[in-house]
Amino acid sequence: MTTVDSRDILDAHDPSASPTQPRRRSRPARSPSLTRSPNTKRASSVSSSKRSPSPIVAFGAVPLSPENPKGVQKITRKVIKRLEGLGHLEEDDDMPVTEDDDNSLEGEDKEIEEALYALGKEALQSSQRVATNGHVKPNGHVPNKPDYEIPRKVLHSSIGFLTLYLYVSEGDVNKVVMVLCMALAIIVPADLLRFNSRRFARTYEALLGFLMRESERNSINGVVWYILGVNFVLTSYPQDVATVAILILSWADTAASTFGRLYGSGTRKLPSRVPLLGLPLAPRKSFAGFAAACITGAAIAFGFWGFIAPVRAGGRDLTWEWSSGVRQITPEGTTSLGGAGAVGLLAISVVAGLVSGVAEALDLGSLDDNLTLPIISGGCILGFLKLLGQVSSRFFNL
Repeated sequence: MTTVDSRDILDAHDPSASPTQPRRRSRPARSPSLTRSPNTKRASSVSSSKRSPSPIVAFGAVPLSPENPKGVQKITRKVIKRLEGLGHLEEDDDMPVTEDDDNSLEGEDKEIEEALYALGKEALQSSQRVATNGHVKPNGHVPNKPDYEIPRKVLHSSIGFLTLYLYVSEGDVNKVVMVLCMALAIIVPADLLRFNSRRFARTYEALLGFLMRESERNSINGVVWYILGVNFVLTSYPQDVATVAILILSWADTAASTFGRLYGSGTRKLPSRVPLLGLPLAPRKSFAGFAAACITGAAIAFGFWGFIAPVRAGGRDLTWEWSSGVRQITPEGTTSLGGAGAVGLLAISVVAGLVSGVAEALDLGSLDDNLTLPIISGGCILGFLKLLGQVSSRFFNL
């Protein structure tokens, strides 16, 4: 089948057309201002006119950046002139279009397209610099801003101050445990209900979502594990050891998370397992977070047994005391096992720091660290106190 060009048909019916005139070569339409309809041709009263030369826009190496507004203004003026020139083109109906004209126009269009692309790319990179406060890498990659979970960390840390207040004011441990159990009786059903009701889940997350992690949307809320861990240490360990375990959960865990997000990308990752012990460590943990947990845990033990613990009831129910060291409390009375003074306090602080860092970094599968951290840290510290007392009483009498 032969395809007939519509312009050929119009030329055949146009009496003013001459057989000797060269036929216009068809070309793809580039702009509405350059495309003429058949009605426009018949309505043209001018038989011949010269075609205005196309304005050629030369784009030089002009730096396009917000810091160089003249370059942006210059390229903008050139583009506007180019667009104005397209509106004033007068094309001769009978003048043939050569291949050189096509190439010239296509080259001009290509130059404008490349210039506008460069301008848009520079503007995008500039907006990214502003959005990230200048923290853009040389390759143009914008680093993801870490989420510090500030509301969650504030709540997490506030439990430590409440625990210290209850300890110093000689609060009743049984009443604290009872209150926490009552809280669980409300939190657990609400947590289970949001798994079965989308409407309740939306309301729950609208009210408390700012305290939740994204992973907790489809799992048990971390508050449940937090209360379970606190209740376990309060009912299983001596009060001073239980208080230190809760402080480690409240402050050492927060310090590890915060410093890990701040400086974790600049430090090496922890090994897959603890040396000698072979315990698995979470692959996402960094040395920065581990160091923060160790330092915080050591500071907690040093400050608590060195300054805070003697305030409660004159230090009568302490597991370790400055003057007598490790104490063994029995129904018959209290026996001093040794490990007193600065040496004993420094030894306890170092062990508490290492235990805090390792317990926080352990990878125990699906077990939440809000449950495992106080239990492991409190149990290890209590075990070391007993070991220190036995070794001191037999060999060193510190």
